This record gives sequence, structure tokens and C-alpha cells, in this order.
Amino acid sequence: MLRRKAGMSREEFHDHWINVHGPLIRNSLAGSFVLRYEQHPRTNYPEVDDGGFDGVTYQWFASMDEYNAHTMAEDFGVMWADIESFLDTSQLHFVLTEEPTVVIDLVGA
Repeated sequence: MLRRKAGMSREEFHDHWINVHGPLIRNSLAGSFVLRYEQHPRTNYPEVDDGGFDGVTYQWFASMDEYNAHTMAEDFGVMWADIESFLDTSQLHFVLTEEPTVVIDLVGA
């Protein structure tokens, strides 16, 4: 769960996230361990309580070993430096999960 750096506008945040950070991951060695990378911007509706977050990133890995290889890749530091340039890293929340339990699947029906 992501919060933009203090002093950065919502527009600046989304522009950097989409046009700088996304391509950085896509074109990096560290990113080669990622099966899927999704950016989910927070809703634009002001009446929705967003908890102060600007968006959510989902990253899919084949295994915890692949996740660990991602964070240990020689160019991961470049990605982390970019993260620090536009995110409030003191407010980053990471949740590592297992495969989902599907409760409703109308798409696959």
C-alpha cells in the first residue's frame, strides 16, 4: 500500500509511478523475477475513506525464492532509490500472501 512523498501532488505521483517506476521494473534484472506487476490507483471519489493511501501495487512471483532473488538482484538498489524518490517509505506496507482462496468467480463462470 503506497503513499506519495510529502510535497508531491497526486498528478506528479501517478505520472512517476506509471511512466518512470513501471518501466524501470519492466526493464530491470530485478523485474525479470516478477511474473505480473499491477498498479492500482486509489479511487478518485473524495467521499471514499482511503486511509491516506494513494494506491496499491500487486507483484506476482512464482515462489518465495523468486521474490528473494528479486530483492537481491544487483540492480534492486536502483529500483529502491526510485521508490525513495516518490514514495513515503516510512508508510509503506508490504503483505506477502499465499495463493488466494476463491470465494466468488463470476468471470470464470
